[in-house]
Parts: sequence; structure tokens; C-alpha cells
Amino acid sequence: MSQIFSSRSNALKAFVEFLSVEKGLSQNTVVSYSRDLGKYFTFLKKKKIGYLKAKEQDVTEFIHGLSRSGLSPRSTARIISSIRTFYRFLVLDRAVKTNPVENISSPKAWLYLPQVLKVSEVERLLNQPDEEKVRGIRDKSMMELLYATGLRVSELVQLELNALNFKDGFLICRGKGDKQRVVPIGGSAVLALRKYLEFSRPKLLKRKSEFVFLSQHGKPFTRQGLWKILKRYAEKAGLEENVSPHILRHSFATHMLERGADLRSVQSMLGHSQITTTQIYTHVSRKRLKMVYDKYHPRA
Repeated sequence: MSQIFSSRSNALKAFVEFLSVEKGLSQNTVVSYSRDLGKYFTFLKKKKIGYLKAKEQDVTEFIHGLSRSGLSPRSTARIISSIRTFYRFLVLDRAVKTNPVENISSPKAWLYLPQVLKVSEVERLLNQPDEEKVRGIRDKSMMELLYATGLRVSELVQLELNALNFKDGFLICRGKGDKQRVVPIGGSAVLALRKYLEFSRPKLLKRKSEFVFLSQHGKPFTRQGLWKILKRYAEKAGLEENVSPHILRHSFATHMLERGADLRSVQSMLGHSQITTTQIYTHVSRKRLKMVYDKYHPRA
């Protein structure tokens, strides 16, 4: 047997390299795979079963344990997918002959409808930052850009200056799997960004940086930092929803579709590899239509 697969840690290291280099997955996705496999390896260690010797019934027992612990079907399905991909990698490298997870089906999860804000609620949120202050100008531009483009929070904080094209009104985003996509920027976001770059960013800049958004210490903004300021502004705006950066992404997609945007265009702007992922937002729109119907039709 190859030295690579002589221990769990070596195998996991090789698998992580495979995911990053050959499959081109993002760091966040790779970390998620590693975390899932860590739980599986812990189970095997307690059972004194080598990962190369594990059978379908062993994996099934592990999955049943997850279900009994109260893990959601959605999270369980993700872990099954991680283990299945790991064993496919082992089969590919001839470390094992068969994949013990190949015939194990994922649990059916209830359709997950993402939380979205109303247009009026988004407006309230975007009006909260104090644009007389350096950080208020920055915060306003970040939130405007999130809602204008549907960027993931990780994509926003990693955005670099050379990715912005104000002349033609778009930016180039580097998303999951290091894939690039072109995303239009709306007029309101352009104005907010220009104001930030002209008045606010130079005062935050401590040393040369290619990142668009900077913290008060002149460092690249973090996902946690953005989540905190968004939560603060949401409370200030009196929003009852648990507002996160991803809610602005959900709201962007839903509002676009509600106003007649085609699914393929929204898929492209969101950076979804499969249109089935984007289709979730059509369910949100239908749900809202049904609510309106039930509320206003005299014989609903």
C-alpha cells in the first residue's frame, strides 16, 4: 500500500490536496469536507475499524448515529456526500476496490426557503450608516454592493481594486472553485463605492493594499466584521429578521426574479454552477404570491 494511505492523517492530507488542486474547490468547502471526515474518522477510531476496511454497514451505523443526535437531514446529506467523495478518491488511487458509500442514499431534506427582506426593509437597512463618518461611508458602500450584486460575503471582503470597472458598470468576482464571473453594479452602488474610494478608504489605508474594503486598522475587512456591523444596523433599523450578509444575497436574487429577471441571468450573477440551486428563489416568489392571494382574494 502507498505510504500516502498508511494513516488517516496522510490520507486526509492527500484528499485535501486533491480537492484544492485537481477539483479547484474553495478553501471554505475544503475545510467543510475535512470537518465532516474528522467526525467519521472519530467514529471509526472508537469502533477500532480502519478506514480502508470500513464496510457499507459501518457507514450506515455512523449515519444513523448522526440522525439520532438530532443533526438535520440537510447537514447529514452533506456529510454523506463528503464521505462518498473521499472514497471515490481512494478508489481512483486504487487504495480501495469499492466505495462503501456508493449505494447509500442521502436523506430527503425539506425544501429550504431562504429568508429574504422586503424592498422597503432593505431600504431601511441601507439608510442606517452615518455618511458623515469615515466608517459609515465604508459600511454604506459594502451593504449597497452586497445588495446590488448578490456577492457572497467571502467574495466581497476579497474584492480587489483592479476588479472594479466603473466605466462599464461591472466588477469581476472570483468565486467558489476560483472561478471568475462578471457581475453588473447598479447606479446606487457605484455612487456609494465612488464616495468610499474618494473620501473614506484613503483615511483607512495604513499601508499599500489591493483590497477594496479595509478595517479601521487598515487591514482587509473580515467576514466576521461585516456580519457584526450588519447585525448592528439591522437592530438600528428595527428589523426582526436575523439579518446576515447572506440575506442580502437572497434578497438580491428574489427581488430580481420578482421583477422579471430570467433564471439563467440570475444564476450567472450569483455564480451557481447548477440552475437547480438558483431555482430555490422561484419557490420563495411563489410562496409570496400565495400569501398575497390568501390575504386579498375575497374567496381565498
